[in-house]
Amino acid sequence: MGQAGGVTQDRQAEIVEHSDDRDSFMRLLGGWGSAIDAMLPPVAFGLGWYLSGESIAIGGLVAVVVGAVVAGWRLSQRARPLAVLISLLAVALGALIALYTGEVVDFFLPRLVTNALSALAWMTSIAIRWPLLGVVVGTALGQARRWRQDPDLLRAYSRASWVWVGQYVVRLAVFIPLWLLDAIGPLTISQVVLTWPLVAVCVAGSWWVVRRSLPAEHPGLRHPRAAAGTPE
Repeated sequence: MGQAGGVTQDRQAEIVEHSDDRDSFMRLLGGWGSAIDAMLPPVAFGLGWYLSGESIAIGGLVAVVVGAVVAGWRLSQRARPLAVLISLLAVALGALIALYTGEVVDFFLPRLVTNALSALAWMTSIAIRWPLLGVVVGTALGQARRWRQDPDLLRAYSRASWVWVGQYVVRLAVFIPLWLLDAIGPLTISQVVLTWPLVAVCVAGSWWVVRRSLPAEHPGLRHPRAAAGTPE
């Protein structure tokens, strides 16, 4: 009975630890609020443009106003000022490009570029064995470089980072043809479908890959293990 009780307690501790890892991972990478915030200005642009009789200026103004409101809200929630500013500048840049070229679809051009650069950055990070997923999670958990000294974690983060590469590639595969076809309506709708829902799938998928890649006896994300011969 005593042994069975010990096994049960160990199993309960393992479940709690696993849940803590999962919750930390989801909280760090979920970005549900940020994903929704990123979706609002493009949708506002598309609606503003259409309802104003296809005015790029009004569509751009509506998008910038919505972006400013979102930025103000995020700052009030103590979001990182630099990240908030970059998001707002991207919206303003899209509006200015569309006004300059006279092409409505060019509002979405910065999004194409940022998704392409993001895909490249994640692939490069995997190639140089500094997977961005590990950088983000490890930094947030205060692990500095210790996660890289754990071969299992390094491999898991590298594999799961490909899920994030896939996220950007999927967007580009949809955005680029629609942009080339001047398909404003579908481009606006795709901002909804390929923002929050896609991020949710990406986070869930990358967590699954991480867990499948780690050995059963691994203590979890919060407890990286040094490789043999590596000082703790």
